[in-house]
Amino acid sequence: MALLLWACGVSAQTLRWANQGDPQTMDPHSQNESLTNMVNGQIYERLTNRNARLAIVPGLAEQWTQTGPLSWRFKLRAGVKFHDGTPLTADDVVFSIQRAKEPTSQIAVYANAVGTPKRVDDLTVDFQLATFNPIFLQHIDQLWIMSRKWCETHRVAKPLDFKNKEESFTSLNANGTGPYTLVSRQPGIKTVLKRNANWWGKFQGNVQDVVYTPIASDATRLAALISGEIDFVHDPAPRDIARLRNTAGLKIIDGPENRIVFIGMDQSRDKLLYGKVPGDKNPFKDLRVRRALYQAIDIEALKAKLMSGLAVPTGGLTPSGDASFDDPALHTRLPYDIAAARKLMAEAGYAEGFEVTLDCPNNRYINDEQICAALAAMWAQLKIKVKVNAMPRVLYFPKLEKQDSSLFMYGWGGSVTDAEAILTPLYRNRGDKGVGFYNFGNVRNDKADALMAQSSVEADPKKREAQIRGALVELREQVAVIPLHRQIIPWAVRANVTPVHRPDNWVELAWVQVK
Repeated sequence: MALLLWACGVSAQTLRWANQGDPQTMDPHSQNESLTNMVNGQIYERLTNRNARLAIVPGLAEQWTQTGPLSWRFKLRAGVKFHDGTPLTADDVVFSIQRAKEPTSQIAVYANAVGTPKRVDDLTVDFQLATFNPIFLQHIDQLWIMSRKWCETHRVAKPLDFKNKEESFTSLNANGTGPYTLVSRQPGIKTVLKRNANWWGKFQGNVQDVVYTPIASDATRLAALISGEIDFVHDPAPRDIARLRNTAGLKIIDGPENRIVFIGMDQSRDKLLYGKVPGDKNPFKDLRVRRALYQAIDIEALKAKLMSGLAVPTGGLTPSGDASFDDPALHTRLPYDIAAARKLMAEAGYAEGFEVTLDCPNNRYINDEQICAALAAMWAQLKIKVKVNAMPRVLYFPKLEKQDSSLFMYGWGGSVTDAEAILTPLYRNRGDKGVGFYNFGNVRNDKADALMAQSSVEADPKKREAQIRGALVELREQVAVIPLHRQIIPWAVRANVTPVHRPDNWVELAWVQVK
């Protein structure tokens, strides 16, 4: 009887979830952005999955084997169906990997890294690589599987071109194999999901329905949580955490995030797109200017005053310390030193500064716009006049993807802790097949690039570590980007809600309990 009552109660469990931003598209290959991936990741699945500690576990593939240095075989689960009832087969996997390699895909760098997929039979797929991939499974774990039949029927065999504002059937519709189905999508208003009763997996939570609502204002999100209109705020403002910890009916669940937040600079153009500089030059091509901006940042003030301690300042260039071997030599920041920064500016010929626009999201990272404003004030001490140009992520990321920026804030993280996860997509010289796609400053460092290219195919762990270390040292010395901090992520929930906090800041709805 108790079990029956519990089952009856389950049917009414709805999770009302809020964040300052909104998913950008329902096309899982079109935008590689955390919130977009996370919402799509309740609908779509990968061959592999992650547990609460980020270890790789079976997903749509129940097992896999490395059949040679350059080959892998995956056995798919039998009986898995897409939400429209179509059975999952090897053809869907091959189609999805090839779709993810298209120029309009933002995960092409991962899809190309896993080689060529080939159907062996309905439930078996082989992957043949041209070169050794030391983190093959980590790359496989980034690739969402779609229905070939559904995509072809709706004329979406290629990912939509989000940065050029293309609209397609996948803008508002989805058809995955995952634990939740898409009921409705209203961009900027709400996204509704419903539990997939035919999911192959096992639910650890009891959430039946999910209503995701973007609420831009920190104060409004907080008020909605306190009043009970919202059950779960994914990104409470750091300044509110102490208050929330002491508010009856609420609780805070927090932990460090595998993410680095940094400042990027256009280092390729001879003249800035957005700035006014003596001599019409690009000051960011000068290492002394890059170092000056770095040394003018009072990182401890940012941590204490803006982040309320919910940040770990770093000079590292990787999302986690693990990726750079927890070596202090690769994590130490350049010292905060205004006098040294002014001297560098004078030596570079910019003693009187210059003007530049700092592009910044206002609903992506913790206190993103506020951090940009604080940086502008700090750089004013170098007589640099900074205009902060803040905008929602739906506008911000396409702008960066077009390299339409002179100075910008960016962040990188996720479930992969290996350095390769950031080296090839973000620090490599821009090339084809997704290499350097996220190098929005178009930084060229041939020495570091050669080391990174070697490390991405090196089979010997010791040689690979030396290559990664060498690349990171070179990138640090040349100030490829200006690192700020790694975020500590708090989640604010009603007392009756229990999610599982992961280091990649990922909400797995199938694990959430609502009492």
